[in-house]
Amino acid sequence: MASRVPMAGGKVKRGANVLWRIAKMAMGYHFRFPLAVIGVIVAGILQLFIPRFLGAAVDSAAGLLAGGAAAPGAAQEALLLAAIMVLGTSILRGLFTLIHNYQGEAIGQNIAYELRLAYFEKLQRLSFSYHDKVHSGDLMTRGMLDIEGMRHFVEHGMIRVVLLIILVGVGAYLYMGKDLVLGALCLSFVPFAVWRAGVFRLRLRALWYELQDRLSILTRIMEENLGGIRVVRAFSGQKFEMAKFNDMSAQTLGIAMKRVVVRYSNTSVMTYSYFIAMGLVLWVGGLRVIDGLLTVGELTEFLTFMTVLQMPIRQTGMVINGIARASVSGNRLFDILDIEPAIEDKPQAAELKLSKGELEFHEVGFSYEGFPGEHTVEDISFKLCAGETLGIVGPPGSGKSTIAHLIPRFYDVTSGSITIDGQDIRDVTLDSLRTHVGLVQQDTFLFTTEIANNVAYGEPWADQSRIVAATDSAQLHDYIAGLPEDYGTMVGERGVSLSGGQRQRLSIARSVLLTPTVMVFDDSTAAVDAATEMRIREALKDLTANRATIIISHRLSSLMHANQIIYLEDGQIVERGSHAELLAAGGRYRALYELQIGAAKEGAGA
Repeated sequence: MASRVPMAGGKVKRGANVLWRIAKMAMGYHFRFPLAVIGVIVAGILQLFIPRFLGAAVDSAAGLLAGGAAAPGAAQEALLLAAIMVLGTSILRGLFTLIHNYQGEAIGQNIAYELRLAYFEKLQRLSFSYHDKVHSGDLMTRGMLDIEGMRHFVEHGMIRVVLLIILVGVGAYLYMGKDLVLGALCLSFVPFAVWRAGVFRLRLRALWYELQDRLSILTRIMEENLGGIRVVRAFSGQKFEMAKFNDMSAQTLGIAMKRVVVRYSNTSVMTYSYFIAMGLVLWVGGLRVIDGLLTVGELTEFLTFMTVLQMPIRQTGMVINGIARASVSGNRLFDILDIEPAIEDKPQAAELKLSKGELEFHEVGFSYEGFPGEHTVEDISFKLCAGETLGIVGPPGSGKSTIAHLIPRFYDVTSGSITIDGQDIRDVTLDSLRTHVGLVQQDTFLFTTEIANNVAYGEPWADQSRIVAATDSAQLHDYIAGLPEDYGTMVGERGVSLSGGQRQRLSIARSVLLTPTVMVFDDSTAAVDAATEMRIREALKDLTANRATIIISHRLSSLMHANQIIYLEDGQIVERGSHAELLAAGGRYRALYELQIGAAKEGAGA
């Protein structure tokens, strides 16, 4: 589906420009929006005719009653006619009000739908470097509360502003043309109301910013608490967590109450100005009636016109509140929608074409965003052919996982290049690259769905035999077969709980199913016992026989069989060679090997 969401490059537009972007989305509905505008215009004009009918009825009745004994019957007819006119006009007005209310709400709901899709799609494309520095709780708040704030703008902002313009503009033409002084008095409160509305919007906008930020923090606190509920319970942290949540809730309540005070105090001031104007109309108009310059019916028209304006003026606070919230919410949402992903396809990027399946690092260097000049890895070079295995080992923070993340282009290299069969991975499409690079990480994530769907996530149309073969290679099939609903068993948040090792094996099966050209195992068997790891390695021999394979591990038994092993320290390769060559060199690898072997012997002796 093509998105109607208007995108703007560079810095996010603020204030009126944000509202204009929402308005352009609304105007993109070429049937609904004109129908809503026509509905509100006709409803407003019809509402302005009601005072005319009432004034004419009063004058007719007064004139007929002054005419003699037969006048009461004629007066009743005049009043009945006026009542029919008012009733008919009110019915038509109600019909057109229904039209513009329905169409305005429908446009708002459709805009919310489009924004949700566009926002979710953008989150899928934003690079890891962005997600590294933004909390998911804040992103969820923007995708829910901020979109709701923008949705209300069409009905409670645009449409009602049009109604106010019609009532004031057409009313000014009708009633100032009838009596300039009384017409001006009827509308005398409008400039004051407009000025207060401007001040009101600025104050509300600042408060909405604060409120949305606090709500984001509340969502973040709740998300972290629920995600780490076992840790909270294990360390009896319920009181601390409750106090933290209560403190932020109290701050949020305080800002919400300020918003309520600002909203209703301004609405009250505008209402007072309205009643002062009505009092002036009644006083001046009454004097004109006494002096014979104005009829009672004409005075009734002006007073009824003031009554017509009463409800829109009372709703001005709601309109300004909607506009202020939409400008804040739109700014926060467009702030995300306008971001250009750091990692994306180049123009005219080609599909990755495979021949030999060779992976090569050419003097690769990388620095994380926000740490320029501080290389996480530096001058990394190696070549890995199909059927070969590279082992990577080193202390925590040495850059092992960074190398794994650079291969599928989760991040772009700062210097140097990475090629597959001579093609720079920055010059090929991300989809084709990630189809041919399988990354199995230590931290696994399971979706709340069946085991079969979790395994086949990368290829949902895979048949059952391939799913079983993948889990068998990961040494997980026997466990799954023993579950009550085998591959139909639900896992994830509400499903059966898997151990850390089982989750890692399911993650391995998920990648194995895709049979990628380059396999990267990033400490993916850390939670698996040595015997199971050996069985997994044996089962994967046939799969990796013609694929370039990288194994990153702290456990040397996981990578001793590799054709080549590199030892990383402070982001640089300090040792390189086969297992036997590195042992013979007597360096850091040898020291680590003896440490692990000694620990294993002590454990066996115990």
